[in-house]
Parts: sequence; structure tokens; C-alpha cells
Amino acid sequence: MDDIVVIGAGQAGASLVAKLRAQGFTGALTLIGDEPVLPYERPPLSKGYLLGQSNVEKLTLRPQSYYDDAQITVLTGTRVTAIDRERHLVVTDDAEIGYGQLALTTGSFARALSAEQGGGLKGVFTVRTLADVDAMRPGMHDKARVLVVGGGYIGLEAAAVASKLGCSVTLIEQGPRILGRVAAAETANYFRALHREHGIDMREGVGLDTLDGTDSVQSATLSDGTTLDVDCVIVGIGIDPATGLAEAAGLTVDNGIKTDALGQTSDPAIWSAGDCASFPFRDQRIRLESVQNAIDQAEAVAANMLGAAKPYNPFPWFWSDQYDCKLQIAGLCTGYDAVVTRGAGARMSVWYYRGDTLLAVDAMNDARSYMVGKRMLEVGVSPHAEAVADPSSNLKQLLKS
Repeated sequence: MDDIVVIGAGQAGASLVAKLRAQGFTGALTLIGDEPVLPYERPPLSKGYLLGQSNVEKLTLRPQSYYDDAQITVLTGTRVTAIDRERHLVVTDDAEIGYGQLALTTGSFARALSAEQGGGLKGVFTVRTLADVDAMRPGMHDKARVLVVGGGYIGLEAAAVASKLGCSVTLIEQGPRILGRVAAAETANYFRALHREHGIDMREGVGLDTLDGTDSVQSATLSDGTTLDVDCVIVGIGIDPATGLAEAAGLTVDNGIKTDALGQTSDPAIWSAGDCASFPFRDQRIRLESVQNAIDQAEAVAANMLGAAKPYNPFPWFWSDQYDCKLQIAGLCTGYDAVVTRGAGARMSVWYYRGDTLLAVDAMNDARSYMVGKRMLEVGVSPHAEAVADPSSNLKQLLKS
């Protein structure tokens, strides 16, 4: 049987089925998603969509006509309950769908507060789906008292949008500082100052004890004993890979659905890509949570499902928009032992090194540093840190040398 089924209708799933058709796959192709809409972009949810500057049509990756013309069956609002590996069947609430090959692009889900913390109260939201943001919007009115829990990029983006909407915003981060897991102190210092300039009450080293209210959230008690009156709570405490189906089917899971360099899981008929997949990368196993990876990895897996046998070797890059700042990140800073900064004020960049090797660059409103740093990482050039930090040095010359 040549049929291919893809479970998970996010960016990775949509990219995978499109690539399969573009590569000449002519068999039956089915994309299954549990949301009641066609695949759409997620990054604008916490930015333009929440601000009301975008709508569902603008977020939708491809119209229904594309899937019709490409003869791709898209099952929206469909929950997959099991994978029968022995019989090569995907089981949904009301059907069984056979497959020759199966791809899992199930993505990730936002971590939620526990019921004991008050996570079940009305007015408490995560930012992961259209439904999340649609439910949140009515409470994000002018003068609303908004508490953002978590000082990662999702929390910071949500705080920026809430501020733009006229809300009174408090952001708490239980770690010693914001961006503690993903960026150097220098980058955190930049964004702390930026948010405080826009009136955000930012409290680091402070966690959440409980949310209280009879039906809807009314107050929050913080770990330092402070009590805040709140109308809306946005929870941005990270995401986890959606591995439940894979685990139940007996596939190997290791910080995500474990794949080899081609994207193949422990079952040779099943593949995986996107937020949910972990794969070998430079002597380690990683997961990448980004649109760029979802697209690139899905396209690589599609080609390998058709026999390309080409290992996936990504070049990671990311971005974040907050107020009038555009952050662009090239590379992975994991394992850095030194940083240098270039520039100052609204336009600056942070360069990460391990020993003499350049690992990554954070560029804030500095597209030139981002582009040159990205190219350096792509070709394996590591300029001396002192030269990067010297404002008189020419980055393009450093790249050439």
C-alpha cells in the first residue's frame, strides 16, 4: 500500500504533504488535524492576531482549493485515538485509515498551571492555538490587569501585545532572570529594559503560588507573599512535545519522538518532524521549536520517505518581535562559555562563543550583524571575539578573513 497519512496539521504537517506532492508522490495522501481549521501560522497568534491586525484568512497557510487541486485529503477537527502498527491503521473517533507510511507531526502543547494553582479558573490562558487567543481577546481590553507568568519569549511577546492594547501588565519569572534558559544575561538585560520602558512591572525571582476567584480569576498570590488583583492571566511557562500517540504505539521517545538523521522513528514505516521530533545533531540529540525547523525538517523527511536517504542537517535560526524591536537569532547558544556585545542602545548584538568557536548571534534591530553572523556560522568562520566587539571593525571583512 502506497498511501501516506500525516498526523498533525500544523506548519510541519502542511509542509510535509506539500513537499510529497511536489516531489511527485501520487498515492493517496491524508493530513489529519484536531483543530477545526486548515493549517495556519502560529507565530502571529501572540502578536498581530492578538492585536487584531490579522485574521484567520491571513494566517491560513494554503486555501482549501490548494488541497483539492493537489488531491490531499485534509481531515480537520479529527482526533486520532490510536496507531495500530501491526495492521498499519490510524484510528480516529469514527474511522480507521490505512497507511503504507505514516508521519507524526503532532507538534507541542503549552504547559498549563495545575488545578491546585487555579489553572482551571476562567480568565487563565495559554497562547498556542487560535482558540486560545480567541478566548483571550475579550479580556485584553484597555486598563485590564494582566498577569503574565513566565519570562521566556512567548511571555515577553504576550506582555508586549497586552501593553500595546492598554492593559496594565505584570510579568513574573520564577528564575533569577528572564530568558534564563535561552539567552545570555546581556540579551536579557536588553529586553528587561525595553519592557520596563513600556511600563511593564517585571519581577524576576518571583513565582506564582496560587490564583484565586470564585469562577473567574480575581487575584494572584506570588511566591514572595505579594497579592495582585488580576483580570486575566497569560501562562507562558514553556511547551512540551506531543508524544502521547507515539508512546502509546510503542515508539521510542527521548525528549520527543526519537528519530534517526533521516527522520525515521523506531518503526521504519513511521517518520516524524517538527516540534515533536528529536534528532541527532552534532554529537547530541535535540529538538528545535521553530517555524524554520518545522518547514525544513518536514521537507527533508518528505524527501526521505520517497527514498532520498539524505540526513537532515539544519541551520537553526529564530526570531521574536516585541514593540519596535526585531530580534533575530542565528545558531544555538547551548554550551557557550563567553559572550561579547557589539553596538549599544536600541541596536546591538550578542555573540556567543565556546572557547574560540562562534556558536550563535542574537541581533536586536541589527540586521547586518545577523546576516553576517549567520553566514559566518554557515561557513564555519569564527572571528576573534575582540574583533567582533570592536565597533570600528568591519564584520564583512572579518567574514572574508
